[in-house]
Amino acid sequence: MSERPPISPKSPRAALEPEQVPPPPRRSERARNPIVVVGNAIITILLVAMIGAGGIYVYGKQKIEAPGPLKEDKIVNIPQRAGMGDIGDILQREGVIDNNRWAFIGSVFALKARADMKPGEYSFQKSASLRDVIATIVEGKVVQHAVTIPEGLTSEQILTRLSENEIFAGNVREMPREGTLLPETYKFPRGTTREAVIVRMQQAQKRVLAEIWERRNPDVPVKTPEQLVTLASIVEKETGKPDERSRVAAVYVNRLRQKMKLQSDPTIIYGLVGGKGTLGRPIKRSEITQPSPYNTYVVDGLPPGPIANPGRASLEAAANPARTRDLFFVADGSGGHSFTETYDQHQKNVVKLRALERQIQNDTVEPPDEPAPAAAPAAPDANAAAPAAAAPGKPQKRARTAAPARQGAAQPPAAAPPASQE
Repeated sequence: MSERPPISPKSPRAALEPEQVPPPPRRSERARNPIVVVGNAIITILLVAMIGAGGIYVYGKQKIEAPGPLKEDKIVNIPQRAGMGDIGDILQREGVIDNNRWAFIGSVFALKARADMKPGEYSFQKSASLRDVIATIVEGKVVQHAVTIPEGLTSEQILTRLSENEIFAGNVREMPREGTLLPETYKFPRGTTREAVIVRMQQAQKRVLAEIWERRNPDVPVKTPEQLVTLASIVEKETGKPDERSRVAAVYVNRLRQKMKLQSDPTIIYGLVGGKGTLGRPIKRSEITQPSPYNTYVVDGLPPGPIANPGRASLEAAANPARTRDLFFVADGSGGHSFTETYDQHQKNVVKLRALERQIQNDTVEPPDEPAPAAAPAAPDANAAAPAAAAPGKPQKRARTAAPARQGAAQPPAAAPPASQE
């Protein structure tokens, strides 16, 4: 058994002195390197930044995708040259976003959409989120307004309608040629120029006319697409019933083949008022014989150009009329017409219409309380309205029940019986 080494006793003074502790180990030169210190600081900052960015990302994602305050769908107009702040103010004022417009601006930058924001009129859906709102503006899917141009209007009347419609901008440089605009229902965004509307209507008319011209009946006595438009414009103004267009077209085609005058009242009206379209009163007897390039009671064949802008259906009817021998038609008192091949049959239909008119007049006019004294017969007036003056314009053409019928005696002696009597 080994023995412990003897412990040498300390002097009392040495025993009272503190025991010497060995010094700590010296830090390595590497740990004290400034590069390491800076690296540790950078790592710490990065860790903090990543944690912060993650929190911001989660919060931002929730904010961007959270349902918005809109209670129902709403249309909002974003004007030209509006900045991010302006757009945010508009959306906030319209209730599309909440009261924190900075959240919208921050979302635009976060989605990298600042350069893609487009002005226009947009429809935002109920409860649209910030992401939905921004996507709608970026995609540029602006609201499309339906604009209907009725058949049978003149170019001047169409321009008047466009000028009165507030969704359009700008002016039209010159009046479009009659018959070059296609009546149709179009869709345009707010702010479309009126010049662009006219161009689109002209392009549509060219396309439709080319299609119909290729499919026309070669026996129709028209030589050019422009003449087809002229014939179609007369058909358009003569009837408002879709199922009658081809029969009305057949009457005028048969008259052209037989070298008969067309004798269409709407052509007289156009010769008198031009693009205004409506006369505002019955045609006078003197106007029936008044020379005019558009008076088809005087000139042979078609007038020199269209008297309105016909629609697709009237163009189709003129290109492919019904296969009939009809040469006359007269209002039947119910909004339509009676068609006949001979003048004698036509006159019988005129008599029926007159009897119906008298019956309607007796049913609607109340008799006076006392008999009125008989008036002296007035001298005939050459400028007095003809008994058969056609109601001016397309709207009146549809109300034919009480329209008087013109008799053949009202025509020039050498003229053929009229094609239509209203």
